Amino acid sequence: MKISIIGKGNVGSALERRLATVGHTVATADSSTAADQVAAQVAEADVTVLAVPFPAIARLDPQIKSALRDRVVIDVTNPLAADFMSLTIGHTTSAGEQVAAALPGARVVKAFNTVFAATLDTPGLFLPVASDDEAAKKTVLELGTQLGFDAVDAGPLANARYLEPAVELLIQLAYGQGMGAGIGFTLARG
Repeated sequence: MKISIIGKGNVGSALERRLATVGHTVATADSSTAADQVAAQVAEADVTVLAVPFPAIARLDPQIKSALRDRVVIDVTNPLAADFMSLTIGHTTSAGEQVAAALPGARVVKAFNTVFAATLDTPGLFLPVASDDEAAKKTVLELGTQLGFDAVDAGPLANARYLEPAVELLIQLAYGQGMGAGIGFTLARG
């Protein structure tokens, strides 16, 4: 599969490496990449990952937004405050829903936002995947499974309202309580 990643930070770089390891062709772009180049990269991709800080979504170039129309877009953003110790939105909306609103026609899937970059190599971690587009969700569930995650259908995109606070709990445990970035969620089944 051809995958475009917008964002070369911790998560974008870790996803690039992991996706290439399992055989996908991955192209990346960051804030220094020209909008027409990013749009061309997106147009060639089967899936695009938005691995940018949540506030950057509002600043996406119109050419990039247009290129994302009708495309599977994985939203890995979290609406974190500047100090990462709280969320800027939640419960009545989510970053996932706001990304979908900012990208009309995009097939937005919320995923990989509950996994730290440091644990993207950890097999078996819980990977909830939420979307209103069932075919797009299936594609992302398959990607998650290929990467060794316990990829689970987490329902509609509105459920990002619960996934984003879950990652804030993980951040509080990792950094506020000193457990470190090597932690993650698992899903027990009885």
